[in-house]
Amino acid sequence: MRIEVDDLTAPEIAKLLTEHLADMAEATPDPRSRHALDLDGLRAPGITVWSVWDGDKLVGCGALKRLDDTHAEVKSMRTVAHRRRSGVASTVLTHIIEQARSMGYTRLSLETGSGPFYEPARKLYERFGFTYCEPFADYRPDPNSVFMTRTL
Repeated sequence: MRIEVDDLTAPEIAKLLTEHLADMAEATPDPRSRHALDLDGLRAPGITVWSVWDGDKLVGCGALKRLDDTHAEVKSMRTVAHRRRSGVASTVLTHIIEQARSMGYTRLSLETGSGPFYEPARKLYERFGFTYCEPFADYRPDPNSVFMTRTL
């Protein structure tokens, strides 16, 4: 697999992120509890998106959002359906953590859902040393969200 910075112009990444938003809408019916970014949101300054490729096939993506000089947020983790549980998410999360360190961040945080749909994601983050925390940045307490963080 190869990981590259993505400029979000290819139809493959647009399709993957559209599927991501559709799944988030189904798994989290309350729109106030959905914090996934669309393509325009991911193009904002301070956000880097990486795509993961296996040959010429897009298999996943992930992003890093700058919160301040020392703190960043993991965003838009997604693996194509037929490659889930094959190591794609671990590969991209490892890359995001390494990149965050190289950018000088000392803390990574994330928001994910609290429901059963999000359990595999929560278990992945726990394996990578993320622990549960209070809301960070502009987030507020929400029964549909959990917040996690780790030091680098």
